[in-house]
Amino acid sequence: MKIFGRVRHRPSASWRQATDRAFTMIGDGRYEDAGALLTRAADLEPWLSESWFNLALLHKFRHDWEQARAAGLRAVALLDREAGAPDWWNVGIAATALQDWPLARRAWQAYGLKVPGVGAMGRDSAHLNTIEPVGMELGSAAVRLSPEGEAEVVWGRRLDPARVEVLSIPLPSSGRRWGEVVLHDGVPHGERTTTSGDSYPVFDEIELWAPSPVPTWVVLLEAATEADRDALEELAADAGYAAEDWSSSVRLLCRTCSESRMPSAEGGGGLLDPHDHSEPGHPGPLVHRMEGSLWVPERECGIAAPAGLVRGLLDSWAADSPDTRDWRDLEEVG
Repeated sequence: MKIFGRVRHRPSASWRQATDRAFTMIGDGRYEDAGALLTRAADLEPWLSESWFNLALLHKFRHDWEQARAAGLRAVALLDREAGAPDWWNVGIAATALQDWPLARRAWQAYGLKVPGVGAMGRDSAHLNTIEPVGMELGSAAVRLSPEGEAEVVWGRRLDPARVEVLSIPLPSSGRRWGEVVLHDGVPHGERTTTSGDSYPVFDEIELWAPSPVPTWVVLLEAATEADRDALEELAADAGYAAEDWSSSVRLLCRTCSESRMPSAEGGGGLLDPHDHSEPGHPGPLVHRMEGSLWVPERECGIAAPAGLVRGLLDSWAADSPDTRDWRDLEEVG
Protein backbone atom coordinates (compact mmCIF):
# COMPACT_ATOMS: atom_id res chain seq x y z
CA MET A 1 0.00 0.00 0.00
CA LYS A 2 1.31 3.46 -0.96
CA ILE A 3 0.87 6.52 1.23
CA PHE A 4 2.04 9.84 -0.22
CA GLY A 5 4.07 7.95 -2.77
CA ARG A 6 5.78 5.64 -0.32
CA VAL A 7 5.11 1.98 0.28
CA ARG A 8 3.75 1.24 3.72
CA HIS A 9 5.65 -1.58 5.39
CA ARG A 10 5.86 -3.36 8.69
CA PRO A 11 7.76 -1.49 11.40
CA SER A 12 11.44 -2.26 11.73
CA ALA A 13 13.01 -4.08 14.65
CA SER A 14 14.55 -0.78 15.78
CA TRP A 15 11.12 0.87 15.79
CA ARG A 16 9.62 -1.95 17.86
CA GLN A 17 12.51 -1.93 20.31
CA ALA A 18 12.33 1.84 20.84
CA THR A 19 8.54 1.72 21.22
CA ASP A 20 8.59 -1.17 23.69
CA ARG A 21 11.23 0.56 25.82
CA ALA A 22 9.24 3.80 25.72
CA PHE A 23 6.09 2.19 27.06
CA THR A 24 8.07 0.52 29.83
CA MET A 25 9.32 3.99 30.78
CA ILE A 26 5.80 5.41 30.62
CA GLY A 27 4.74 2.74 33.11
CA ASP A 28 7.51 3.96 35.40
CA GLY A 29 6.49 7.59 34.98
CA ARG A 30 9.62 8.49 32.98
CA TYR A 31 7.80 10.58 30.41
CA GLU A 32 10.79 12.65 29.24
CA ASP A 33 12.85 9.55 28.43
CA ALA A 34 9.85 7.90 26.80
CA GLY A 35 9.27 10.99 24.68
CA ALA A 36 12.79 10.85 23.31
CA LEU A 37 12.37 7.21 22.32
CA LEU A 38 8.96 7.72 20.73
CA THR A 39 10.29 10.71 18.79
CA ARG A 40 13.11 8.51 17.52
CA ALA A 41 10.57 5.85 16.54
CA ALA A 42 8.57 8.45 14.60
CA ASP A 43 11.75 9.52 12.82
CA LEU A 44 12.41 5.88 11.90
CA GLU A 45 8.88 5.20 10.65
CA PRO A 46 7.14 8.53 9.89
CA TRP A 47 4.65 6.81 7.57
CA LEU A 48 3.21 4.64 10.33
CA SER A 49 0.11 6.06 12.01
CA GLU A 50 1.16 4.10 15.12
CA SER A 51 4.27 6.28 15.46
CA TRP A 52 2.13 9.40 15.87
CA PHE A 53 -0.59 7.64 17.82
CA ASN A 54 1.99 6.65 20.44
CA LEU A 55 3.31 10.20 20.65
CA ALA A 56 -0.23 11.55 20.98
CA LEU A 57 -0.84 9.07 23.79
CA LEU A 58 2.29 10.18 25.62
CA HIS A 59 1.34 13.85 25.30
CA LYS A 60 -2.12 12.97 26.67
CA PHE A 61 -0.49 11.37 29.72
CA ARG A 62 1.53 14.57 30.16
CA HIS A 63 -1.53 16.79 29.59
CA ASP A 64 0.37 18.57 26.81
CA TRP A 65 -2.72 19.13 24.70
CA GLU A 66 -1.19 21.20 21.91
CA GLN A 67 1.32 18.46 21.21
CA ALA A 68 -1.32 15.74 21.64
CA ARG A 69 -3.51 17.45 19.05
CA ALA A 70 -0.65 17.88 16.59
CA ALA A 71 0.55 14.28 16.90
CA GLY A 72 -3.01 12.98 16.80
CA LEU A 73 -3.75 14.80 13.56
CA ARG A 74 -0.65 13.29 11.97
CA ALA A 75 -1.80 9.85 13.11
CA VAL A 76 -5.29 10.15 11.63
CA ALA A 77 -3.87 11.47 8.34
CA LEU A 78 -2.15 8.10 7.90
CA LEU A 79 -5.05 5.85 8.87
CA ASP A 80 -6.17 3.15 6.46
CA ARG A 81 -9.62 2.67 8.06
CA GLU A 82 -12.61 4.95 7.82
CA ALA A 83 -14.13 4.87 11.33
CA GLY A 84 -13.65 3.51 14.81
CA ALA A 85 -9.92 4.15 15.14
CA PRO A 86 -8.77 5.08 18.67
CA ASP A 87 -6.53 7.72 17.05
CA TRP A 88 -9.66 9.81 16.48
CA TRP A 89 -10.73 9.37 20.11
CA ASN A 90 -7.41 10.78 21.31
CA VAL A 91 -7.84 13.72 18.93
CA GLY A 92 -11.31 14.27 20.39
CA ILE A 93 -9.97 14.36 23.95
CA ALA A 94 -7.17 16.80 23.00
CA ALA A 95 -9.59 19.01 21.09
CA THR A 96 -12.01 19.03 24.04
CA ALA A 97 -9.20 19.95 26.45
CA LEU A 98 -8.29 22.86 24.14
CA GLN A 99 -11.95 23.79 23.50
CA ASP A 100 -11.34 23.30 19.80
CA TRP A 101 -14.99 22.46 19.16
CA PRO A 102 -14.91 22.15 15.34
CA LEU A 103 -12.11 19.58 15.64
CA ALA A 104 -13.85 17.79 18.52
CA ARG A 105 -17.00 17.43 16.42
CA ARG A 106 -14.97 16.18 13.49
CA ALA A 107 -13.13 13.66 15.68
CA TRP A 108 -16.25 12.17 17.28
CA GLN A 109 -18.00 11.95 13.91
CA ALA A 110 -14.92 10.34 12.30
CA TYR A 111 -14.82 7.82 15.14
CA GLY A 112 -18.35 6.82 14.24
CA LEU A 113 -20.52 8.70 16.73
CA LYS A 114 -23.58 10.73 15.87
CA VAL A 115 -22.76 14.36 16.61
CA PRO A 116 -25.45 17.09 16.62
CA GLY A 117 -24.89 19.58 13.82
CA VAL A 118 -22.37 17.47 11.89
CA GLY A 119 -23.32 16.26 8.43
CA ALA A 120 -22.36 13.07 6.65
CA MET A 121 -19.12 14.61 5.40
CA GLY A 122 -18.08 15.56 8.92
CA ARG A 123 -18.56 19.30 8.39
CA ASP A 124 -20.39 21.54 10.84
CA SER A 125 -23.81 22.64 9.65
CA ALA A 126 -23.97 26.26 8.63
CA HIS A 127 -26.36 27.13 11.47
CA LEU A 128 -24.18 25.56 14.17
CA ASN A 129 -22.22 27.94 16.34
CA THR A 130 -18.85 26.19 16.34
CA ILE A 131 -17.55 28.16 19.29
CA GLU A 132 -20.00 26.29 21.51
CA PRO A 133 -19.07 23.02 23.26
CA VAL A 134 -20.16 19.74 21.78
CA GLY A 135 -23.49 18.86 23.38
CA MET A 136 -24.34 15.18 23.11
CA GLU A 137 -26.08 14.37 26.44
CA LEU A 138 -24.88 10.78 26.75
CA GLY A 139 -26.65 9.99 30.01
CA SER A 140 -25.29 8.95 33.39
CA ALA A 141 -21.84 7.57 34.07
CA ALA A 142 -19.42 7.24 36.95
CA VAL A 143 -16.03 8.93 37.00
CA ARG A 144 -13.02 8.01 39.14
CA LEU A 145 -11.59 11.21 40.57
CA SER A 146 -7.86 11.33 41.35
CA PRO A 147 -7.28 7.83 39.90
CA GLU A 148 -3.59 7.85 40.82
CA GLY A 149 -4.21 8.97 44.39
CA GLU A 150 -7.08 8.41 46.84
CA ALA A 151 -9.43 7.41 44.05
CA GLU A 152 -13.10 8.19 44.53
CA VAL A 153 -15.85 7.10 42.17
CA VAL A 154 -18.75 9.56 41.87
CA TRP A 155 -21.79 9.84 39.66
CA GLY A 156 -22.09 12.37 36.90
CA ARG A 157 -23.75 13.40 33.66
CA ARG A 158 -21.86 12.81 30.40
CA LEU A 159 -21.81 16.03 28.39
CA ASP A 160 -19.93 14.45 25.49
CA PRO A 161 -17.51 11.53 25.01
CA ALA A 162 -14.74 13.23 27.03
CA ARG A 163 -16.48 15.26 29.76
CA VAL A 164 -18.56 14.46 32.84
CA GLU A 165 -20.35 16.94 35.08
CA VAL A 166 -20.02 15.74 38.70
CA LEU A 167 -23.44 15.31 40.35
CA SER A 168 -22.36 13.55 43.55
CA ILE A 169 -20.73 15.56 46.34
CA PRO A 170 -17.09 14.40 46.38
CA LEU A 171 -15.30 13.95 49.68
CA PRO A 172 -12.70 16.64 50.49
CA SER A 173 -9.78 14.28 49.85
CA SER A 174 -10.57 14.23 46.12
CA GLY A 175 -10.01 17.96 45.71
CA ARG A 176 -13.17 18.13 43.60
CA ARG A 177 -16.57 19.78 44.06
CA TRP A 178 -20.17 19.17 43.08
CA GLY A 179 -20.95 20.72 39.69
CA GLU A 180 -17.41 20.59 38.34
CA VAL A 181 -16.73 19.24 34.87
CA VAL A 182 -13.84 16.83 34.50
CA LEU A 183 -12.08 15.62 31.38
CA HIS A 184 -11.98 11.82 31.32
CA ASP A 185 -10.30 9.03 29.40
CA GLY A 186 -12.10 6.95 26.82
CA VAL A 187 -11.56 3.42 28.11
CA PRO A 188 -13.73 2.55 31.16
CA HIS A 189 -12.13 0.93 34.21
CA GLY A 190 -14.99 -0.92 35.87
CA GLU A 191 -18.77 -0.74 35.88
CA ARG A 192 -21.53 0.10 38.33
CA THR A 193 -24.80 -1.79 38.16
CA THR A 194 -28.09 -0.73 39.70
CA THR A 195 -30.78 -2.86 41.29
CA SER A 196 -32.79 -2.52 38.07
CA GLY A 197 -29.96 -4.25 36.22
CA ASP A 198 -28.71 -1.20 34.32
CA SER A 199 -24.95 -0.98 33.91
CA TYR A 200 -22.85 2.19 33.73
CA PRO A 201 -19.16 2.57 32.85
CA VAL A 202 -16.58 4.08 35.20
CA PHE A 203 -14.19 6.48 33.46
CA ASP A 204 -10.89 7.74 34.88
CA GLU A 205 -10.51 11.49 35.33
CA ILE A 206 -7.66 13.08 33.35
CA GLU A 207 -7.91 16.61 34.71
CA LEU A 208 -10.31 19.30 35.88
CA TRP A 209 -11.94 20.95 32.87
CA ALA A 210 -14.21 23.52 34.56
CA PRO A 211 -14.16 24.34 38.29
CA SER A 212 -17.24 24.92 40.45
CA PRO A 213 -17.63 27.98 42.69
CA VAL A 214 -19.92 26.07 45.06
CA PRO A 215 -18.16 25.06 48.31
CA THR A 216 -18.55 21.71 50.06
CA TRP A 217 -19.75 21.50 53.67
CA VAL A 218 -19.97 18.64 56.14
CA VAL A 219 -22.61 18.61 58.85
CA LEU A 220 -23.87 16.15 61.45
CA LEU A 221 -27.59 15.55 61.18
CA GLU A 222 -30.07 14.08 63.61
CA ALA A 223 -32.63 12.54 61.29
CA ALA A 224 -35.09 10.23 62.99
CA THR A 225 -36.05 8.47 59.75
CA GLU A 226 -34.87 8.04 56.19
CA ALA A 227 -37.71 10.33 55.15
CA ASP A 228 -36.22 13.09 57.31
CA ARG A 229 -32.86 12.63 55.58
CA ASP A 230 -34.53 12.55 52.15
CA ALA A 231 -36.29 15.82 52.93
CA LEU A 232 -32.96 17.64 53.25
CA GLU A 233 -31.69 16.22 49.95
CA GLU A 234 -34.92 17.30 48.24
CA LEU A 235 -34.79 20.76 49.83
CA ALA A 236 -31.23 21.29 48.59
CA ALA A 237 -32.13 20.07 45.10
CA ASP A 238 -35.12 22.40 44.95
CA ALA A 239 -32.76 25.28 45.75
CA GLY A 240 -30.53 24.28 42.82
CA TYR A 241 -27.79 22.66 44.93
CA ALA A 242 -27.21 19.28 46.56
CA ALA A 243 -27.06 17.35 49.84
CA GLU A 244 -25.84 13.78 50.19
CA ASP A 245 -25.93 11.41 53.12
CA TRP A 246 -22.31 10.28 53.21
CA SER A 247 -23.14 7.81 55.99
CA SER A 248 -25.12 5.79 53.44
CA SER A 249 -23.37 6.55 50.17
CA VAL A 250 -19.71 5.97 51.03
CA ARG A 251 -17.96 2.60 50.83
CA LEU A 252 -14.25 1.82 50.97
CA LEU A 253 -13.01 -0.59 48.32
CA CYS A 254 -9.67 -1.95 47.24
CA ARG A 255 -8.51 -0.92 43.78
CA THR A 256 -9.33 -4.31 42.28
CA CYS A 257 -12.92 -4.12 43.50
CA SER A 258 -13.27 -0.49 42.46
CA GLU A 259 -12.20 -1.30 38.90
CA SER A 260 -14.57 -4.28 38.61
CA ARG A 261 -18.33 -4.60 38.16
CA MET A 262 -19.88 -3.39 41.40
CA PRO A 263 -23.52 -3.03 42.50
CA SER A 264 -24.90 0.42 43.29
CA ALA A 265 -27.92 1.82 45.07
CA GLU A 266 -30.74 3.65 43.36
CA GLY A 267 -32.84 6.37 44.87
CA GLY A 268 -34.34 9.82 44.66
CA GLY A 269 -34.97 9.68 40.94
CA GLY A 270 -31.27 9.38 40.28
CA LEU A 271 -28.28 7.19 40.94
CA LEU A 272 -26.65 7.36 44.35
CA ASP A 273 -23.57 5.23 43.87
CA PRO A 274 -21.14 4.77 46.76
CA HIS A 275 -17.88 6.64 46.49
CA ASP A 276 -15.06 4.12 46.21
CA HIS A 277 -11.79 4.83 47.99
CA SER A 278 -9.18 2.54 46.47
CA GLU A 279 -6.25 1.29 48.52
CA PRO A 280 -3.67 -0.44 46.30
CA GLY A 281 -2.72 -3.85 47.59
CA HIS A 282 -5.65 -4.24 49.96
CA PRO A 283 -7.20 -7.71 49.48
CA GLY A 284 -10.84 -6.69 49.65
CA PRO A 285 -13.45 -4.17 50.80
CA LEU A 286 -12.53 -2.26 53.93
CA VAL A 287 -16.16 -1.39 54.66
CA HIS A 288 -19.30 -2.91 53.24
CA ARG A 289 -22.71 -1.51 54.12
CA MET A 290 -25.16 -4.36 54.54
CA GLU A 291 -28.60 -4.02 53.01
CA GLY A 292 -31.38 -3.77 55.58
CA SER A 293 -29.13 -2.49 58.37
CA LEU A 294 -30.85 -0.57 61.16
CA TRP A 295 -31.29 3.15 60.68
CA VAL A 296 -28.95 5.31 62.76
CA PRO A 297 -30.34 8.83 63.33
CA GLU A 298 -26.92 10.51 63.45
CA ARG A 299 -25.78 11.04 59.84
CA GLU A 300 -22.72 12.67 58.34
CA CYS A 301 -23.97 14.69 55.41
CA GLY A 302 -22.19 16.55 52.62
CA ILE A 303 -23.81 19.72 51.31
CA ALA A 304 -22.92 21.69 48.19
CA ALA A 305 -24.32 25.21 48.59
CA PRO A 306 -23.11 28.83 48.87
CA ALA A 307 -22.05 30.10 52.27
CA GLY A 308 -24.97 32.52 52.39
CA LEU A 309 -27.49 29.73 51.88
CA VAL A 310 -26.31 26.65 53.72
CA ARG A 311 -27.32 27.60 57.28
CA GLY A 312 -30.73 28.82 56.18
CA LEU A 313 -31.23 25.57 54.28
CA LEU A 314 -30.47 23.50 57.38
CA ASP A 315 -32.57 25.70 59.66
CA SER A 316 -35.53 25.45 57.29
CA TRP A 317 -35.16 21.67 57.14
CA ALA A 318 -35.05 21.33 60.93
CA ALA A 319 -37.94 23.77 61.48
CA ASP A 320 -40.23 21.67 59.27
CA SER A 321 -40.08 18.85 61.85
CA PRO A 322 -38.30 19.98 65.05
CA ASP A 323 -39.13 16.77 66.91
CA THR A 324 -37.33 14.54 64.40
CA ARG A 325 -34.63 16.77 62.90
CA ASP A 326 -31.62 18.73 64.11
CA TRP A 327 -28.12 19.62 62.93
CA ARG A 328 -24.74 20.66 64.36
CA ASP A 329 -21.03 21.07 63.61
CA LEU A 330 -21.31 22.62 60.17
CA GLU A 331 -17.86 22.96 58.57
CA GLU A 332 -16.64 24.02 55.16
CA VAL A 333 -14.33 21.31 53.84
CA GLY A 334 -13.79 21.97 50.15
